[in-house]
Amino acid sequence: MSEILLFHHAQGLTPGVHAFADTLRDAGHTVHVPDLYDGNTFQDLDDGMAYVRRLGFDTVLELGRAAADSLPNELVYAGFSLGGMPAQLLAQTRPGAQAALLFHAALPVSEFSDRWPAGVPVQIHAMDGDPEFVDSGDIDEARALVDDAEDAELFLYPGDRHLFADSSLDSYDDAATSLLKERVLAFLDRVG
Repeated sequence: MSEILLFHHAQGLTPGVHAFADTLRDAGHTVHVPDLYDGNTFQDLDDGMAYVRRLGFDTVLELGRAAADSLPNELVYAGFSLGGMPAQLLAQTRPGAQAALLFHAALPVSEFSDRWPAGVPVQIHAMDGDPEFVDSGDIDEARALVDDAEDAELFLYPGDRHLFADSSLDSYDDAATSLLKERVLAFLDRVG
């Protein structure tokens, strides 16, 4: 079984992020879900992004790094959208990373290192019409990451919702999330 550090998205540590973590726990995995927002949550993505801009993206990365400090190095790093930033940072730079799961996000590999680390598998999940993922260029970065890494998969789901795997948000898509969970659990069984 895997030990996972799961980072929330820009709307904060919502009940849907907790529910996703519980799904992984129910499958036997250990899941840590730090609150990078000190209890703040936002009903609207724009409000959450305004909070992040005030907080600072570098601060989010440092809070993510600090959340890993007391944990073993042998972790799977996972993140929803904004949470993909610290997840990707740690997967690329922290020795012992077991794998990465990036939901609704992918940054340029060059943001954190020269290459994706050898022996660190990665899965990326997003909707094929998600404007936050497609229009921002994340889809291109995801494809480049898949080309760069030796063990990488990009799963695109039909639709235009951004945070479709958070069951507490209006953007939730049950069918897409069921398939995402199935793929994630199979991935974790393989890497754990």
